Amino acid sequence: MSRMFMPEMPPYRDQENAGLLAAQTAGDNAPALSISEISQLLKRTVEDRFGFVRVRGELSGVKRAASGHLYLSLKDENARLDGVMWRGGAQRLGFMPEDGVEVIATGKLTTYPGRSNYQIVIERMEIAGEGALLALLAKTKARLEAEGLFARERKRPLPYLPRVIGVVTSPTGAVIRDILHRLRDRFPTHVVVWPVLVQGPGAAAQIAAAVRGFSALEPGGPVPRPDLLIVARGGGSIEDLWCFNDEDVVRAIAASTIPTISAVGHETDTTLADFAADVRAPTPTAAAEMAVPVRGELMAGLADLQARKQRATVRLLSLSRERLEQRARRLPAPQALLEGQAQRLDELGDRLRRALVHRTGLAATLLAQRSAGLRPAALTSRLQQARERLAAQRLRPAVVLQRIEAARTQVGALDRLRRSLDPEAPLARGYVLVKAVDGSLIRSRDAAAAEALLQLKFADGVLEVAPGTAPAQSRPAPKPRSPAPGDAQPKLL
Repeated sequence: MSRMFMPEMPPYRDQENAGLLAAQTAGDNAPALSISEISQLLKRTVEDRFGFVRVRGELSGVKRAASGHLYLSLKDENARLDGVMWRGGAQRLGFMPEDGVEVIATGKLTTYPGRSNYQIVIERMEIAGEGALLALLAKTKARLEAEGLFARERKRPLPYLPRVIGVVTSPTGAVIRDILHRLRDRFPTHVVVWPVLVQGPGAAAQIAAAVRGFSALEPGGPVPRPDLLIVARGGGSIEDLWCFNDEDVVRAIAASTIPTISAVGHETDTTLADFAADVRAPTPTAAAEMAVPVRGELMAGLADLQARKQRATVRLLSLSRERLEQRARRLPAPQALLEGQAQRLDELGDRLRRALVHRTGLAATLLAQRSAGLRPAALTSRLQQARERLAAQRLRPAVVLQRIEAARTQVGALDRLRRSLDPEAPLARGYVLVKAVDGSLIRSRDAAAAEALLQLKFADGVLEVAPGTAPAQSRPAPKPRSPAPGDAQPKLL
């Protein structure tokens, strides 16, 4: 908080008679001011006195608001100064402000009555010397490297013979002329140039937009999509090449879907774009050499391969002919291969002829033997024998009656056995069946005592009694059930 020192004023002449209420005397040259009035006086005084200042300090508490304004503090070992940079100035910055970077800020001092403090409104901000610039570069590189943007496994191989090459560079510099000249000498290729600034304010934003724009192109569109991308610029100081160290440019190159060659500066110049690209070229001309092969050398190589192919084909045919001739010499003559088979064929033909004559003779003999037994007298005799056997097989009544009587005797025996095994047959002789209510047979006194109700089945009916009580009720015996159609029936044997 800054302090304001007022000039020493003469003592109030009526100080000895001061009371509780403030009084204003005519001609008083020190009237009471409001807070807003004194704040405005201070604001005009500070802005008039410090309307243009350059301040050197270390950035601290850098914060970019959603509106695009940049809020920060400048500090050294003894003091701290708040600062603000409006959106227009923040967009023109050539580097990304970070805590710990030493800068020189140009602007004006003003006050902020809302908090009774003062601050600097920054119009331009630059890095304070090459040492601070290198320190910022090292810090940014370490942070991006920790994110894996420079990892070796992310690098992609370049296409051997790209049909379209995209170039991000200035359209008026010597770089694009060198690249086009080198490509024309080596292998004429379709080149699409995306013109950008390569130095100064706004250059980083244009370069990043160009890289993203090439990646966004659709295959087969009005603008051909490149197979290879070259980001190029000529040599210069670290300040001239600083836009290629911008974080936005580095992230755009790392996220590119097209293999990228970084050709920024001379061989000794190194930028963060070189680490993010798939391949780093020492110069833009070297990038063109990496992009395409030499057409003459490629044609010579193809001719040599064609000649080797022809020689190999001729050599293969020659070796095959030699092997075929050598094997043909070892083969026997075709007649020699067929002589044995022809002899065997003659022998088999002769055997077949003799076999047919022999089989014909056997068949004639057998036919003569069989035809002798086919006389009419023999057939008549066999027919008479068959009739006699048939007459002997006719049915006689005595045989049928005998079988019926045997079956009747067997059925009677089975009926007597059934009556003897009937459990209710003894009931006619005075016996009684004792059953439980569920129909199960009671076989002992203890089992009868355990039942609440017993059924006594007599020959003429059923009586239900409780153990130790008088008879409860009686009901007639169930009528014998007629056999169902599915029951077993006695069969006649």
